Amino acid sequence: MEAGGFSFLTEQDRKMAEAEQRKIDYLEARIDYTRPESILNVYDKALKEQVFKTPVGLFYLKKLQDFLLKQPQIGRERIAPIPLQDAYAQPQQPGAQPKRELNQIKSAKRKEAAAARFQISVVLNVLLVLAICAMFAISLKSDQPNIFNYEQALLNRYAQWEQDLTQREQDVRAKERELGLDSPESAP
Repeated sequence: MEAGGFSFLTEQDRKMAEAEQRKIDYLEARIDYTRPESILNVYDKALKEQVFKTPVGLFYLKKLQDFLLKQPQIGRERIAPIPLQDAYAQPQQPGAQPKRELNQIKSAKRKEAAAARFQISVVLNVLLVLAICAMFAISLKSDQPNIFNYEQALLNRYAQWEQDLTQREQDVRAKERELGLDSPESAP
């Protein structure tokens, strides 16, 4: 967004500069450089009413100021300095940084935050993988039935029951023989 040889950040600033350029063109068409007093009046009025705010207008004011400083009949003390403003379309707060710098700072902060989130994510993922591996190791070495050893655990349990039952049955038969209570099933 360019106007008067300057590049502006916003469309509003560019339009202000173009309006000031039209004012400059109007003044230049009517100003008489042979009468320094009239130029001083235009210069003072432009400063007092703050007609020019963008670099385009301030550059023109500087041109008028330089012309007036070269005129011997106008004393230096009569030529007021050009007041500068921090912003052209929007006033900035004291200590505020230009938009481009703020955008660069915000972008850098976003990148730092993203890098920090990525590092945290990697650490958490590694911890979760280690926890899962530990759970598998515990499950494999456990005596309790689980998804890895349930079939073998059930077979072992049933085999133990069968063994216990067989042992009890033998004990009962031995006791019956001892007492002489042979059951008809046990006779050969």
